[in-house]
Amino acid sequence: MRIYTRTGDGGETSLFDGSRVNKDDARIEAYGTLDELNAFVGALSDHAVLHPQREALLDVQDYLFRIGSMFADPNGPREGQPRVEPVAVEALERWIDGLEEDLPPLRHFVLPGGAPSVSACHIARTVCRRAERRAVALDRLVSQDEAAMRYLNRLSDALFTLGRWAAVKADIEEEKWPRDTKSTP
Repeated sequence: MRIYTRTGDGGETSLFDGSRVNKDDARIEAYGTLDELNAFVGALSDHAVLHPQREALLDVQDYLFRIGSMFADPNGPREGQPRVEPVAVEALERWIDGLEEDLPPLRHFVLPGGAPSVSACHIARTVCRRAERRAVALDRLVSQDEAAMRYLNRLSDALFTLGRWAAVKADIEEEKWPRDTKSTP
């Protein structure tokens, strides 16, 4: 099977059911952004400090594919299609809680950065927030799975927490905001 089909050369693509839509359709925007997020999440476990979180990150990637397949189907999730169950949201919450056990209490805003692994977590978090915005826009047009929508909302929290966890594990001091400007000329 060839990777190229030439069917999208005119600015259209196919949905799960074979129907054709423009490549800037809300559905394509939603699952395209999920695809981008999935690539960023996959890159996170390439950072040595994040290796202990590899299984959790693979689970996230699995759920992003599930959500993307639901968004790609104009008829909604079909019988037997992988879904996002409410327990997946609860699992994300447990992951966040577990990560927070190693963190100092959050009493300030945090400027993203400090190490490549930390920055990568924050980039993934911002892409996740965009994916959630695209999902909300799609949900306004066609009702989407409630658990999938909650999963995306919780995932941005998880990626933020993972960035803080990576900073602690890499012995990087978080840059607080607002910054103490008394020390700058």
